[in-house]
Amino acid sequence: MALWTLFGLMSGKATTGWPADGGNDGQDGVIGMPRYDPEACLEGCEECAAVCPTHAIEAREKGLAVDYGRCIACQLCTEACPSGAMEPSGDWAFGVRERGDLVWSGRAARPERQPRNERKAFKRSLHIRHVDAGSCNGCESELQALNNPFYNLHRLGIFFTPSPRFADLLLVTGPVTSAMYEPLTAAYEAMPEPRWVMAVGTCAVSGGLSGGNYACGTGLDGVLPVDVYLPGCPPNPAAIIEALLMFLDRAPQRVSGGRIDG
Repeated sequence: MALWTLFGLMSGKATTGWPADGGNDGQDGVIGMPRYDPEACLEGCEECAAVCPTHAIEAREKGLAVDYGRCIACQLCTEACPSGAMEPSGDWAFGVRERGDLVWSGRAARPERQPRNERKAFKRSLHIRHVDAGSCNGCESELQALNNPFYNLHRLGIFFTPSPRFADLLLVTGPVTSAMYEPLTAAYEAMPEPRWVMAVGTCAVSGGLSGGNYACGTGLDGVLPVDVYLPGCPPNPAAIIEALLMFLDRAPQRVSGGRIDG
């Protein structure tokens, strides 16, 4: 018997049972999006907005405007805030179906939406084509972790395919650089109907740090119709899995009005 086989038998099963049985999601102690408490804001204070590198926080006459679709979770706002209105949290499951749900409004999370009939056939099997549209490769590192023994994405019936002709979902990372615009749209056009698009990472959602410069756009909006938005820099593997399950109506959307439920 090979040594690695013996080691595997002695070590036992490495794959987590999450999310089926509430097991370990692998994100204990991981810092997520900063949590905003408008009640703690000091009148006239703009410290957090001044240090935000992506303009996810902007000062307005009636308080702060917070857009988690622009947030890279750098934590600069939590360090600059003198009152605790912006504080660190473990909120990482920020996948949403509509871009507006990433913008702070203060309203409570809405009830889970009804499943879409056209996705019923894909609930147990989904094939993904990934396109890097100018990413720094941070998101790609997290995507690679999806197929490691711990997360083992295949156990959920979700697979990556090298060809858009066999894909149901186009997963895009990066802010959509000028050089990748045509390859990205060509991949989308090659997909059979029905086809869907998922923006992974803050760059794909809104452009991130480099969005809007001479070489690239500001994410997927206006380029392709987006069905799932998942900000983060980068979003962790558990966040990607939860967003995929939400897309398949196998998990609820946890964020609405910029607030996470639970």
